[in-house]
Amino acid sequence: MRILVVGGGGREHALCWALKRDTPEATLFAAPGNPGTAQLGSNLEIPATAVDSLVAAVRERRIDLTIVGPEAPLAAGLADRLRAAGHLVFGPSRAAARIESSKAFAKDVMRRAGVPTPESRSFTALEPALAYIRAHTEPLVVKASGLAAGKGAVVCGTREEAARTARAMLAEGALGDAGREIVVEDFLEGEELSVLALTDGERMLVLPAAQDHKRLCDGDTGPNTGGMGAYCPVSCATSELLERVRRQVLEPTIRELAQGGAPYQGVLYAGLMLVGPPPSTDGTLYVLEFNCRFGDPEAQAVLPVLPRGVTRHLADIAAGGWNPVETCMAATGGGAAVATVLAAPGYPEKPEVGAAILVPRDVEPGTLLFHAGTFRDPDGTLRVHGGRVLTVTGLGETVPQAAERSAAACERIAFQGKTWRRDIGWREIQRAGAA
Repeated sequence: MRILVVGGGGREHALCWALKRDTPEATLFAAPGNPGTAQLGSNLEIPATAVDSLVAAVRERRIDLTIVGPEAPLAAGLADRLRAAGHLVFGPSRAAARIESSKAFAKDVMRRAGVPTPESRSFTALEPALAYIRAHTEPLVVKASGLAAGKGAVVCGTREEAARTARAMLAEGALGDAGREIVVEDFLEGEELSVLALTDGERMLVLPAAQDHKRLCDGDTGPNTGGMGAYCPVSCATSELLERVRRQVLEPTIRELAQGGAPYQGVLYAGLMLVGPPPSTDGTLYVLEFNCRFGDPEAQAVLPVLPRGVTRHLADIAAGGWNPVETCMAATGGGAAVATVLAAPGYPEKPEVGAAILVPRDVEPGTLLFHAGTFRDPDGTLRVHGGRVLTVTGLGETVPQAAERSAAACERIAFQGKTWRRDIGWREIQRAGAA
């Protein structure tokens, strides 16, 4: 097969790695890709949102299957254009991708489907938003409705902070088009889970749950980011809990989208809050958000623990001949992965780029290195090119073992101002210590 992966981050490198593991004979392309994907295939110098150029490249290079990594090209209708031209593509239509590109739309879908989600209101005008915030209990959450690269949700401890956040988004354009509509939501406290499922719009295969770490600093402090790390699996996400997620969250959402004229094909990501005494496996489930693609950095933790052959599911879904024999997929042999993001100094507000990156030839046994914000200069030196630079995934029989390997490798990789969390997977490590 000739396969194109659209995107240039750590998630896309992980997808290319999984594809090459499953189908070593495949010819891989990535657009635009990065130095990591270049080691597995050929990079095409086409931005992920250049829809016309991507459709032309698929035709000219006789691509058999396109897998769309990021949300922006899906929201721009890339999957629609490829299907209309007769090409196989894994990823939802523009209409279905609104489940992520508009949080207000997602809330409406959940209300109609009876999917549990925190109480909220959506606003496009500032004064009604401020009036609602003044009457709201503290704390509360203000979210940009549009795509904000994982940085559009602000947990506000006070109504004053929420008012400032709403004003920045609606009146001052702090997040551009993403913040032209906002969602003001009740704050919930509990354990967050990321649950991804492959679907053709009717059948569904739920993958092992992961847990993301959004805050910049250890102890879940500092500003929200696109994600500083993730681990998989999560012990409180039992098979019984994942079955509840399938029944109460994923299937109703898929049905509602189809009834609304937006059948969903691809991977559906549910960002969940499990509210109950920790570690709660029977607490109340709430959906905080949906994403229309593999998570980043969740993909770098989930894909390595899946059994070989998972990418065959993507091809079969795209071709319309998918017939999975199971509803949930377990991690291979009970294995675990901890993915730690190495970020540039100044991330997430103003990352500093250009620094040289030194990676030992043998980083650490039992680790994978996924490129994200990197590039090679004309001399071949690897340099920082974005906020999230590398994802270092440690593998092991348990989360504590995988975390130890990830942290050891992170210590050995060097670039100026390197920023990373040393506590990825801390809840699971605590649970293992208490067992």
